[in-house]
Amino acid sequence: MALYHFHVSRVLRSRGQSSVEAAAYRAGERLEDHYYGKIADYTAKGGVICAEIMAPDYVPESFHNREYLWNAVEEVEKHPKAQLAYSFDIALQNEFTIEENIAIARQFVMENLVAKGMIVDMAVHDPDKGEGIPNPHIHVMCPVRPMREDGTWGEKQKREYLFDVDGNPILDEKGKQKFNAVPTTDWNRPEVLEQWRKAWADLVNEEFRKRGIKEQIDYRSYAEQGIDLIPQVHEGPHVRNMEAKGIVTEKGNLNRWIKEVNKGILMLSKQVKDILANIAELMRLIAEKEAEAKQPDLADYINSYFAKRNETADTFSRGRQKAKATNLKMHATVINYLMAKHIATLEDFKSFLSEKQSDIHDLNESMKVKSARMKELKDMIRYGEWYQEAQPILRDLCSTKNGKRKAQIKSENDEVLRRYPIAKRILFEEKKIDRVDVSEWKSEVASLQDPYQEEYEKYKKLSSETKLLRDINKYIDDAICNTQPRRKEAIR
Repeated sequence: MALYHFHVSRVLRSRGQSSVEAAAYRAGERLEDHYYGKIADYTAKGGVICAEIMAPDYVPESFHNREYLWNAVEEVEKHPKAQLAYSFDIALQNEFTIEENIAIARQFVMENLVAKGMIVDMAVHDPDKGEGIPNPHIHVMCPVRPMREDGTWGEKQKREYLFDVDGNPILDEKGKQKFNAVPTTDWNRPEVLEQWRKAWADLVNEEFRKRGIKEQIDYRSYAEQGIDLIPQVHEGPHVRNMEAKGIVTEKGNLNRWIKEVNKGILMLSKQVKDILANIAELMRLIAEKEAEAKQPDLADYINSYFAKRNETADTFSRGRQKAKATNLKMHATVINYLMAKHIATLEDFKSFLSEKQSDIHDLNESMKVKSARMKELKDMIRYGEWYQEAQPILRDLCSTKNGKRKAQIKSENDEVLRRYPIAKRILFEEKKIDRVDVSEWKSEVASLQDPYQEEYEKYKKLSSETKLLRDINKYIDDAICNTQPRRKEAIR
């Protein structure tokens, strides 16, 4: 099944990230990181098919060496919170061979990234899933800083000085002229990202057409496509690896639940739309035939349908009574349902279906809200645990006067201390929380489980009820066909 995944993020020093380590991981190589003074060794990583660097002609040959390129990026970026690289994650298609996927990826990179002056480090992954669904994909890293045509690093931003309406410089409180920092490239603009996303979809779809494959991918979001579905949560490589090994995870369970509900919502929405369209056509035909008469009761059509079924049952050489008993049971179920719902006419039936369509929409909206909150809470719990894990270590560092002991504590807890500022920034600056309370967040997650289950039960009930509505729609359709021979021809 064709799928679309095109995600762009950034490698940020403020989060303790290293472009050298990121490149080593994606390429499955061993690289020396001069900035952090350590070795990033991912040579044991499996699933890396190939990795290559592509760049404009004016980029010096030395930058085609991965270790040299990313250490040069680390060196030229002086700020402790520097933005180092753009990182693309793009899903490849299982309908193509890995060689065809690589050719498509190279074409996209050359036409859309290198053509804009970007230096591209691309790695193709095809992890071994055993008997699972193949997940071929590419990772692309590009330095944020552009390179000049003379082979030297350029500027990320330029100053545009501000003037008033009379052309006089606008000064700040220190007497210096104010200015706006303007990016020197358009690589970070939302409209350019949109162009890239569309270009990838267009390229893949064109290859589908060339090969006579009916599948197509769409770069637009569900909302932009007019599809009212719940978005899945991002799992990440750690969760995916655990799931691939048969280890059930919370995110995996949540995504499986979302997939099942989305599938049901699509099915229910389509069925209700089909029934509404059919009812509208039936009402038009009835209006043509009986414009002057009162609209027949819905029960008349149902009775006519089952009377016809019983006539057919009378022709059976065997099983006549069993067929009639089944007809009687079905007939009673339908009539009782219509009476219980106060549905007497086709107009009533149409209004009732519209209400069901509204119920499906409301259920979907409610589940989307809960899904978003669940995702936010799980992220907060993760960062909260990082934050709490670092507290006793930070207290040890503050209370320790011995320099060697401090160095030992830092060395032994390097990963925890690197994650601490990330967690602190996200929780207090981005999430704007007053205090870290992981247990409270976990309690809120637990409190959402019951509403989830309740809404899932509603979904199952809606599914069962929609099936009965489809049956009733068929009975009415067949009854009108028997009294109006041109019905099927008119619908065609």
